[in-house]
Amino acid sequence: MRLAFMGTPDFALSSLQALIDAAEHEVVLVITQTDKPKGRGRQLQPPPVKQLAGEMGIPVLQPERLRENDEIYSSLREAGLDAVIVVAYGKMIPADMLEIPRHGFINVHASILPFYRGAAPINRAILAGEPKTGVSIMRIDAGMDSGPVFLQAEIPIEESEDAEVLSKRLSELGAIKLTETLNLLDKGELSPIPQDHDRATYAPMLKKEEGEIDWGNDVKTIHNMIRAFVPWPCAYTFMGTKTLKIWSGSYQSENHEFKSGTLVKDGARLKIACSGGFIVPHVLQLEGKKAMDSNAFSCGIHESRIMLGKGGLP
Repeated sequence: MRLAFMGTPDFALSSLQALIDAAEHEVVLVITQTDKPKGRGRQLQPPPVKQLAGEMGIPVLQPERLRENDEIYSSLREAGLDAVIVVAYGKMIPADMLEIPRHGFINVHASILPFYRGAAPINRAILAGEPKTGVSIMRIDAGMDSGPVFLQAEIPIEESEDAEVLSKRLSELGAIKLTETLNLLDKGELSPIPQDHDRATYAPMLKKEEGEIDWGNDVKTIHNMIRAFVPWPCAYTFMGTKTLKIWSGSYQSENHEFKSGTLVKDGARLKIACSGGFIVPHVLQLEGKKAMDSNAFSCGIHESRIMLGKGGLP
């Protein structure tokens, strides 16, 4: 198949690489988002998809917008495309653009549709404590992840994995199912099945304030927050006047008499009281400092008990 590829972050790389490696397909054009400033120096950095496409000599377009963009419409029409593959591009595709390629626009979505439509399906699934998730290969329509589905595959969500780890697994699974879909579609052996819209659930974009931990919540809810919000916004609390991020941790379910939000130091070991148990932080980062493991972090703590959260402010 003759293909264009639209994608931006690391999640899209497995699918793009799989298409580049497949003898049956040719990626003739890549469309990705514009370079963004990053780091302390705020220097412009290219998206991961642009970097890979450049290494492979594939032409790249980085439009500020798609709607009413004559260059993009012309490029897609002139390319003689069988399909446009979309993997975490980050913007809605205009409805009139969807008719250009022969097989339409085909999306790799990181959930079992119709569940968790939207921008953050991996994070939302972990946050909700789902036991499993997966990928759906679907044809894009004018709605939000509402198009008919070609193929799906499920995997369990391990209790120890965070959103970054799960994202990598789903990225690789999505690449496998994508190439399978295209091969069957090219042979005329696959048709998409409409979703049951009445069962749809949604996974809206994450907001920074969602990362603030309410220590009155139960221990598993907080553990899921820590896993779901890696790498952004990261689950956080307050130690005095400074933000304290918890990058990773585990939990203990047990009864105790500590007030929720109490950081307990027992030698080099740290644990934080919440409803129904303790969060055991593994990697923490105090505002203005580098992230460090709990043993190193505990060396800077001289009290055996510290109240965390806004309620612990002096």
